[in-house]
Amino acid sequence: MTAHPPSDRRSGMPAVDVGLRGPIMLGVQGLTLTDDDRARLADPRVGGVILFARNFESSAQLHALNDAIHAMRPELVIGVDQEGGRVQRFRADGFSVIPAMRSLGHAWDGDPAAANDSAFQHGRTLARELRAHGVDVAFTPVLDLDYGASTVIGDRAFHADPIIVADLAGALLRGLKEGGVAGVGKHFPGHGFVVADSHVATPIDDRPLDTILQYDVVPFAALIQQALPAIMPAHVVYPSVDAQPAGFSRVWISDVLRGRLGFDGLVFSDDLEMVGAHAVGDIVARATAAIDAGCDVVLVCNDFDAMDDLLTRWLPPVRADLARRWSRMTEGRASGAQLA
Repeated sequence: MTAHPPSDRRSGMPAVDVGLRGPIMLGVQGLTLTDDDRARLADPRVGGVILFARNFESSAQLHALNDAIHAMRPELVIGVDQEGGRVQRFRADGFSVIPAMRSLGHAWDGDPAAANDSAFQHGRTLARELRAHGVDVAFTPVLDLDYGASTVIGDRAFHADPIIVADLAGALLRGLKEGGVAGVGKHFPGHGFVVADSHVATPIDDRPLDTILQYDVVPFAALIQQALPAIMPAHVVYPSVDAQPAGFSRVWISDVLRGRLGFDGLVFSDDLEMVGAHAVGDIVARATAAIDAGCDVVLVCNDFDAMDDLLTRWLPPVRADLARRWSRMTEGRASGAQLA
């Protein structure tokens, strides 16, 4: 373990005031906090924790883990990939089985009203169960279109029609909000068209900007109008628009997402360890490029040496708007506790 709080002279970094929640979200190692986990989470540059299946054994254990995180720093935001289907980190013992979102799309084709109600109920169930365990953010819904090409997206997508995706995802988000959990729309501007998996490769989407705006961006634009609290960009390169993957692209994040679409919520990077991010450089270069492009928070999920390297060497810029954007992630804590 080499990371130290930025005021620690051993880190070689100057002291920095980044407010209560900084621009880094990290994973932790296991079912309980280790000393190394605690040292990382004490760093004021860390604003949140993302949990995985390795962090879940039982309802009681998850309660204890999240209580320990909040006992250290009550302001830390806790998130998880809990979409349903094959991406559901917490299963059994306090958590319902949520079907893949494609099943809602199939249901919409037969009965739109019933499908929307199911989407709302799934969102509410997800949120009530997560909120009851101290989780603030669900990294869902997937807003990628189902082109039948991407295996990594596959049945995680609601539908091929962007209007139907927006309709169902909007219902899911309303359920999440009622249950006290913030949702995150992903993967902007759309990962569904490409075959390659950005976890293990750098996907290339050669389509022109107008086509992507006409189809893939539609669900994001619609949900931004409904106050979508957060978005995650894709580690996909769209060379007709920019040479950088979307998560490192000022064109996509600052110009299109912030400028053209008017999004004022939180932008999470996708995991900086994914192969789709490697072309940008080492972990410090990736974090710097993501923030420079317009991301608010960078995720480092599984590589604990990379986390230590980032905390040792990276001095992020101070951003006055970060606290306000982070605060939207915890707006539902009180209401969710009442529903649980």
